[in-house]
Amino acid sequence: MGTKGVSGTLSTEQGSHSHYKRSLGTVSLTAVGLGSIIGSGWLFGAERAASLAGPAAILAWVIGAAVALTIALTYSELGSMFPKAGGMVRYGQYSHGSLAGYLAAWANWIAIVSVIPGEATASIQYMSSWDFRWAKHLYDGKELTGTGVILASVLLVFYFFLNWFAITLFAKTNTAITVFKVVVPTLTAGALLLAHFDSGNYSDNGGFTPNGWSSVFTAVAVSGIVWAYNGFQSPLNMAGEARNPGKSLPKAVISSIIISLVIYVALQVAFLGAVPAADLSHGGWSGLSFNSPLADLSTAWGLNWLALLLYADAFISPSGTGMIYAATTSRMIHGVQENGHLPKVFGKVDPKTGIPRPALLLNLVIAFAFLAVFRGWGSLAEIVSVATVISYITGPVAVMSLRRLSPDLPRPVKLRAMPIIAPVAMVFGSLVLYWARWPLTGKVIFIMAIGLPIWAWYELRKPWAELKPHLLAGAWMVSYLLVMALVSWAGGKDYGGHGYLPEGWDILIVAVIGLFFYAWGVSSAWRNPTLVQAEQELTAAAKAEAEAAGEADDDRREKAAAGV
Repeated sequence: MGTKGVSGTLSTEQGSHSHYKRSLGTVSLTAVGLGSIIGSGWLFGAERAASLAGPAAILAWVIGAAVALTIALTYSELGSMFPKAGGMVRYGQYSHGSLAGYLAAWANWIAIVSVIPGEATASIQYMSSWDFRWAKHLYDGKELTGTGVILASVLLVFYFFLNWFAITLFAKTNTAITVFKVVVPTLTAGALLLAHFDSGNYSDNGGFTPNGWSSVFTAVAVSGIVWAYNGFQSPLNMAGEARNPGKSLPKAVISSIIISLVIYVALQVAFLGAVPAADLSHGGWSGLSFNSPLADLSTAWGLNWLALLLYADAFISPSGTGMIYAATTSRMIHGVQENGHLPKVFGKVDPKTGIPRPALLLNLVIAFAFLAVFRGWGSLAEIVSVATVISYITGPVAVMSLRRLSPDLPRPVKLRAMPIIAPVAMVFGSLVLYWARWPLTGKVIFIMAIGLPIWAWYELRKPWAELKPHLLAGAWMVSYLLVMALVSWAGGKDYGGHGYLPEGWDILIVAVIGLFFYAWGVSSAWRNPTLVQAEQELTAAAKAEAEAAGEADDDRREKAAAGV
C-alpha cells in the first residue's frame, strides 16, 4: 500500500468511525465484558470441567483466569492506544502487516462468531429438560435435533434483531441482562451449597485429581473455561464506542475477569458438592451425563423454584452473551474490512444508528453455518477455545513490537512490567494450545489455513516488492502454528500425542517454543503502511481534541472578560 492508498483509506476510515456513538462508560463496558463471560459457560462449564478433572476443576478455573488476565493486560494497553471498533482484529496488522494481521483476525473472528450459535445451542439444550414431550425431542444427548436447530435459529435472529437498531438500545438491554446474569449464578451457588454439600465427593472416586494433573490443564483448554473468559475482549472490540477508552477499557477488562472468577469458582465448588453419590458410583466423575447440569441438580435436591429460575436463565444468560457477540463480531468484520481483506460494503456504518449493518448480516449467515455443522455445546466449546488461544498469541507480540516501533504514541495504559508480562502471556497461550490435545489442535489449525485463500485473493495481486515485507514479517506466525501442530502430534500421550516427547519435558519444550516465537515475532515487526495510517489518525484526533479544548478555553475567557 503506497502513500496515496494510506491517505485515501484514512479519510474513509475516519468517516466510517465518525458514525459510531461514543456512549459507553466504564459500567456499560464492564457489563459488556461480564455479560460476555457469564453466558452458557456457567450453565455447562462446571459439569464439563468436573468430568475431566474431578474436584481439581476448581483449580482449572483459577488457572484459566490467570491466563486470561495476563493476556488481557497486553490487550488493555493496545486497546487504549487504538480505541477503534473491532480492535482485537487490528493489532497484529498494525505491528506485522497483512499476513500475521489476517491470521490473527481470522482466528479471533472464528472464535467469537462461533460463540453466537453456541449460546443459542445452550439455551435449546437446557430447554430439552423441560417436562414436555415436545421438549424431549430437541436434544438427543449429543447434539440438537432438526427441531432444536430450528429453534436455535430463531434465537440467532433474535440476537441480531436487538443489535439492528442502536447502540443505546444494546447498552440499556445488556446492562439489565448482565445484572440478572450475575445474580442468578450467585444465587444458584448459594442455594446448592445450602441444599446439599457432600464433602466426600472431594476425596472419594479417585481423590482430588482422579485423572491426573494433565486433565486439569486440558479442562482449562477445552471444557469451556477459555470459552468463558474469552469474553474479556468484548469491551476492546467496542472501543470505538467508549467515552473515555484510556480509563474505562482496562477497568472493564480486569474487573469483568475478577468478578467472573469468583462466580465460577463458587459454582464449581457448589456443583462438586451437590452431585449425588449414586451418580458417581459408576464411572466416577468421567461418567457424568446431565443434559441441564445445574437444573438437574436443583431438581434432585428439591429446589424446584431454582430449577425453574435456571430454565428461564438458560435463555437470558446465553441470549445476553449472544447479543453482545453479535454486536462485537460486527465491529470485528468492520475492522477486517478496513485491514483490506473484505469488500467495502462490510465497512459501512449506518449514520443514524451507529450500527455496521452489512457486517451484522454477514455474521448472521456465518452463525447459521456453524449451527448447521456443530450442533452440540461441547463440540462448539472445543473449537471456540482453541481458536481463541491462537488469536491470543498476537497480543503479547504486538504490544512489545509497538513499543519498539512507535515509542512516542500515547499509551493511556502502560505497565512497567509489560516486558515480563508479554513473554509470560505468550508461554501461557502456547501451553493452553498444547493442553487442548491432539487431534483437536491440528483440526483448528487447519481451520486457520482455510481462511488463507481470502487473504491471498487480496494480497497476492500486489507487486512482489510491496508483498515481500508482509510475508517476512508474518513468517513467524505461520511457522509457529506449524510447529505447535507438530509438537501436539508428537507430544505426550496425556495430551493426545504419540508420546515421542517425555512427560514433563513436553511442557518445558512448549514453553521454550513460546519464548522463541515471541522473540522472533517482536524482532520481525515493521512500520507497515497500516501502522503509519493509524499514527496519522491518532495524531489528527489529538490535534482536533486540542483545538476544541483551546476554543472552549477561549470562550470561557471571553465570557469571563464580559462579566458573564
